[in-house]
Amino acid sequence: MPPAQRIDVGEVTLSVHLAGPEDGVPVLLMHGWPELALSWAQQIEDLAKAGYRVIAADNRGFGASDALHPVEAYGVDHLVGDFTGLLDALGIEKAVWVGHDWGGILMWHAACLVPERFLGAIGVNTPHLPRGSVPPTEVFRERGGEDHYIVAFQDEAMDEFFAGREEDFFAFSFAGPAPSADLDKLPDSITHLPKRFDNFVARGGLKSEDDCVVPPEVRKVYAETYARTGFRGGMNWYRNFDANWERLGGVDHRLSMPCQMISAECDYMLPPKLAGWMPMLCKDLDMNVIEDIGHWTQYEAPTELSELMLGWLQTRFPNG
Repeated sequence: MPPAQRIDVGEVTLSVHLAGPEDGVPVLLMHGWPELALSWAQQIEDLAKAGYRVIAADNRGFGASDALHPVEAYGVDHLVGDFTGLLDALGIEKAVWVGHDWGGILMWHAACLVPERFLGAIGVNTPHLPRGSVPPTEVFRERGGEDHYIVAFQDEAMDEFFAGREEDFFAFSFAGPAPSADLDKLPDSITHLPKRFDNFVARGGLKSEDDCVVPPEVRKVYAETYARTGFRGGMNWYRNFDANWERLGGVDHRLSMPCQMISAECDYMLPPKLAGWMPMLCKDLDMNVIEDIGHWTQYEAPTELSELMLGWLQTRFPNG
């Protein structure tokens, strides 16, 4: 990873990693939960070597970036403003935005709200979806009850749930995927992350490194970072699901910029079939599925992910 630098983006200061030539086509990488800019380490290196100007920040509330306490400080306008503010601070008018997990949700929201700041968009695991007819937490509650992790995270007492258990938490979180053939057979309780985590710890935690897709030295960085920062910042992103849904009412979700979607065959939270909406929403769309991997694409298939991204970038946005 290139060294981080702190950049004032307006409301907050972000910890940002920059790589590649300053005159390269800018590519903005946005991470998910519970991750950091570190999750993009391989893509930062590969894209920079190919001549792209790579920008990867710890999101607001994560890692070495500023973390504000109020829940409302993590609404979509604030978060999108962080990244447009980052582009402004770097003197960049437009970039290719790339998002995974929550970074993908925010990236697609931004594509709807500030399309003038986009050259193109790449979703990793997270597809662009139409706005639902009811608030998202109602959907999650219907699917998984009060124990659905997104419903559970609405309670601010959950800020401390994983505290002191960070090493176990990341061993649990970065577990390998279920076989793709079993995805439709998984019970709703698969979404009960807090209960499943307690059971994982009670059974003695990680039994074998073969059960985890992220190596121990990387998990150690995550565990030490989250032990220092806590989990509130990231959970506040979840606490804005319904407010963001309200904000996006009346906003056109159809996108005209070039888009690439990279799904993971065995991601039980974001299965490839969810991307089935995208041809109706994205005018210019390239769709891909990486086989035999789950949610943690940057770790499970780093080379294939970089190759897919670069194949598309070099066709649509070549340097020079």
